[in-house]
Parts: sequence; C-alpha cells; structure tokens
Amino acid sequence: MSKIFWNSLKITPALLGASLLVTSSTYAAEVAPEEAANTINEAIGTVEPIAESFSTSDNEVLDLAENSLLAQQLPASDNTNQVLDQIESYSEGLYEEGETESQSQLTSITELTDVSPGDWAYEALRELVEDYKCIVGYPDRTFRGNRPTSRYEFAAGLRACLDRIQELIVDGGGVTEEDLEILRALIQEFDAELAVLGTRVDNLDARVAFLEDHQFSTTTKLKGEVIFAIADAFGDDFAVASPGTPTQDIDANTIFADRVRLNFETSFTGKDKLRTRLQARNMTQFDESITGTRMSRLSFDDSESNDIRIGELWYRFPIGDNIMVQIDADKAEFQDTVINTVNPLFQSSGSGAISRFGRFNPIYRNRDGGGAAVTFDLGEFAELSAAYIADEASSPTESRGLFDGTYKALGQLTLKPTDNITLAGTYAHSYYRGGRVRIAGDTGSGFANFPFAGNNNYATSANEYGVQANIKFGKLSIGGWVGYQNAILEETGVFTTNGDLIPRGTDRDIWNWAANIGIVDVGSKGSKLGFIFGMPPRARGSELPGGVNRDSDTTYHIEGLYRYKLSKNISITPGVLVLINPEHNDNNGTIFVGTIRTVFSF
Repeated sequence: MSKIFWNSLKITPALLGASLLVTSSTYAAEVAPEEAANTINEAIGTVEPIAESFSTSDNEVLDLAENSLLAQQLPASDNTNQVLDQIESYSEGLYEEGETESQSQLTSITELTDVSPGDWAYEALRELVEDYKCIVGYPDRTFRGNRPTSRYEFAAGLRACLDRIQELIVDGGGVTEEDLEILRALIQEFDAELAVLGTRVDNLDARVAFLEDHQFSTTTKLKGEVIFAIADAFGDDFAVASPGTPTQDIDANTIFADRVRLNFETSFTGKDKLRTRLQARNMTQFDESITGTRMSRLSFDDSESNDIRIGELWYRFPIGDNIMVQIDADKAEFQDTVINTVNPLFQSSGSGAISRFGRFNPIYRNRDGGGAAVTFDLGEFAELSAAYIADEASSPTESRGLFDGTYKALGQLTLKPTDNITLAGTYAHSYYRGGRVRIAGDTGSGFANFPFAGNNNYATSANEYGVQANIKFGKLSIGGWVGYQNAILEETGVFTTNGDLIPRGTDRDIWNWAANIGIVDVGSKGSKLGFIFGMPPRARGSELPGGVNRDSDTTYHIEGLYRYKLSKNISITPGVLVLINPEHNDNNGTIFVGTIRTVFSF
C-alpha cells in the first residue's frame, strides 16, 4: 500500500470506504472467502448505520436542508439544490456491474480531465478507477477532487465501495491476508471517530425528529414585527394653505401607539414566495386634522383601531433565470413589489425613515389595490421593471374593477454600473376617479394632493417622472431623488371655491426632491444614523382662475434618526422631523414631530 494513500487515510475518516479498495495490486496467497467475508461484514456493520442515516429521499433532503439543523452540517458552498444535484450526478457517475455501453464508463484514470499524475492522491484514485472500478467521477469526465464533499456524496460513495467489496468476495476475488490486516487496523484506528460520528448522527436525528414534530409548517415560515411608538407633534401654528395666515396653535397630546404585522411566507419550489400578512395598528395620522398638513405624517401611521386585517397578499415567482414576477391580490404598493425604489437605508417603515415622505420618491405612491409587477434582468448592470396596480380591482361596479377605475402603471430602468452605485429613471401614468384623488400620495401640500378645487372629488390623471440615485462608500450611503408630476383635470364643470370655472384639460406641475445620508454600524452592529433633507411635493405653474390652488412658498423637510440595535430582535429609533414653512406657506410657523420607535422582530 502506497505511503501517499496511508497519509490520506490519516487526514479524514471520509476515505475509509475507499481505503478498503486501495491496497497493493500485487497479491499474496489468498485467504478463505469465509474469513474475508467476516472481516468485511465487520467493517460494513461498523460504518453502514452511518451511511444509511444519510439515505433520504429528495423531498426529505429538501425538508432537512431547509427546515432543520442538519443544514449546519453541509459545506458552506452547498445549498439544497446543489446537494440534490451532487447526489444525482455522483450516483450517475458510480460504476455498477451490468451498465450499458451507452453510459460511456471510464476504464482509465487518464480519461478524467481534471486529474494528473502530479496529484497527491493520483495513485489511490488510479486503483479505485482501474483496478477496482468502484468510483469513476462525474458523467462530464471530471473528478472534482478539490471541491468539498457533502455528507450525501460520502454516503453514496461508501455504499458503492462496500457493495463492490462484497461482489469481489462472492466472486472469489483476490483478497489477501495483508488486505484483511489493513482492514482490521483501519477499523481499530477509526473506531473512536466512527463512534463519535455515530453519536452525532443519532443526536441530530433526534433533533430533526423534534423539529419536524413541532414545526409550524413544512412550507410556511412565520415572521413578525411589532412596533411600540411614543410620538408627539407641536409648534406655534396650526398650518394653513398658502397664502393663508394661521389663527391657532397645534393642540396635540403625546400618544403611545402600536403596529403589529405577522407575515406568513410560503414557498412551493424554493425560489418562489407567497406572502400573507395580517396587520393591526392604532397609530393616529399626524395629518391636517392634527397639524394642518399631511407633511407631518409618520412612516408607520394609519389606524384600524387594532382590528386584524389583511395587510399584504402576493405571490412572487421567477420565470427562467432573468425574470421575476409578482402578482398582488390586494393592498399592493409599488415599494413592496419587485420594483427597486433606490433608497435602501430609509425605505422600510419599521427600520428606515420615521416620516412618510422620507422613505422614497412620492411618485411610487399609489392607492393600494391589486395588480402585478415584473422585473427583467438585462445583465450585470441593468434591469427593466414594469408594474400595474388598480385601486379597486376586486369591485365589478361602474368606474371600478381592474381596468375601469383608479390605477397606476409604472415603468423603470435601473442601472448598476458598480456594486456601490444604483441609478434609476422612472415613468408612471396614473388615473384617479372622483373621490379617490391623491396625486402626491399624502406626502405634500393640500394643493399637491388635490390640484383642482382643493378636494378629491374630481377625476384627475397624471404623468409622473422620477430620477433616483444611491451611492455607497463602505458604511456610508448617500442618496436622493427628484420627482415631477403633471396633473391633468379629467372632468368638466369644475369650479374653484370662488366660483370660477376650471376648464377640462387644465394641468398643474408638482415637484419634490430629497437628499439623504446614512451611516450603518454606528455604536453597534446593525445600528444606523440617518439624515434627510428635502422639499415635499409642491404644486406650481400658472395660477388657476381666482388665483388659488398654487403653493407660493417652499417647505423644507429636515429629518434625523438613530436606529440603535439592542439585539438581533430589538431596536429603538429616536427621531425628529422639522417642517419649515409647512404647506409651502411662510406664514406658518415651524412644526416639530418627535417619536421613539421600538421594533420587536421575530
């Protein structure tokens, strides 16, 4: 037996099966088959329970790799699909007696394209391939000797080697006394290691069985987020529309509110996802009823009086390698589809900006409903996305439904010239039936949300354009956007509050912009410090009849937050929002909004 092979045996017990075969090719006097069989059976009895413990069906492998601690025993480079591919490829590559010529069995080690005589295990491998015909590599004529071997591959190879030895014994093959002595020595040498491995497998089996008995579902995972928030809004003036003059102060009490989300995420193929979200919250909106403006709204507000409702219901799946599709049955919003809003540090309502405006460009805002989104991967540096969401898709009545009511269609080209730079250009077209108008997505002034006659009663369409960017410098991220919306009146017989007629087709320009800076891992791993500065949506253009519906001044949005990560599952975010000249009216005094947002995730 070669010195190289003995050294390989001392490196890992995984070579035990192969070691039974790699012995000297020069045979001495043969021993009785009965004696050889007894010794071989002893070896089989020692290692076979371990090998059999890895004998699972494809579904079991998937379940174990996905849902149990067995996944910790796999090589870091293996995922579930790779494991299954390895088992299948390796099994196809094993030599078995009686295989047909069409399978092109290897007869010489020289046929392996990635093995050379200079390899340290060349001689051992040559004997396995040429003398014992036990292992022949993969069907593509490679052995892949430098790649980590999974436990499943080891079990398959070991089983094949043991079967081959039994065939040699039955056929009266050349098993010498020297071979048996080597085998006995191996059994003794690795007895402790095999016992430890067997114990680990037994413990692992028990843990897997416990998890399988107590798991929530074989296909569904439960993820949750709970927010406790203390918040308050205060300032000298209750904001009024431009160019009015305030007459009262903000009279708001400090509140303590909550939001609870339970996400049931189901996968049927390992690459798809079905999400069902249950949500309850009682976070009062700091809108015009509290501060006089929607600019002061928080990112996680809204209230269902803590009644449990469906918060999201969508299914996401790939088509080939380059297309990802998402279909939303209800409560669809562009930022929660496959559309990239290019504001990674601030997009989340639970861990990002504390304000509604600070999360992303308002042109992504829509009346939530049902629809679909798709993203095409155009290569390493670009992707093309499209989405359509109808506000009342499930209603069959007039001016509603999937195509006859309020809707928004969006297209976007996203460029990633480097791993640290993301750019996007976005176009959207929206239509709002009377009573459903929200051009600025409840983030800007009253005139920006209701461009005509100061209310949402009149059908309005809009062409919307946005440019977004984000650049990362290590732990520092700099981003921002510019948004433009051209709103068009789609009804006749609309009058201003002064009684002046607004012709159908009259349009208004609405602008917004923002810049932000974020720094991660400040103070602790996962913590985040962020600042946002911008202008919420502002209605501009020529004045309408009667000189109304136009923001004459400029509001400045200033926001600061610090998300401190207490642990893996708990974070606290104190933050403050300052609105200078709210409602784009410099007669209004500055409004302050403060909050302490505590998030529990599981």
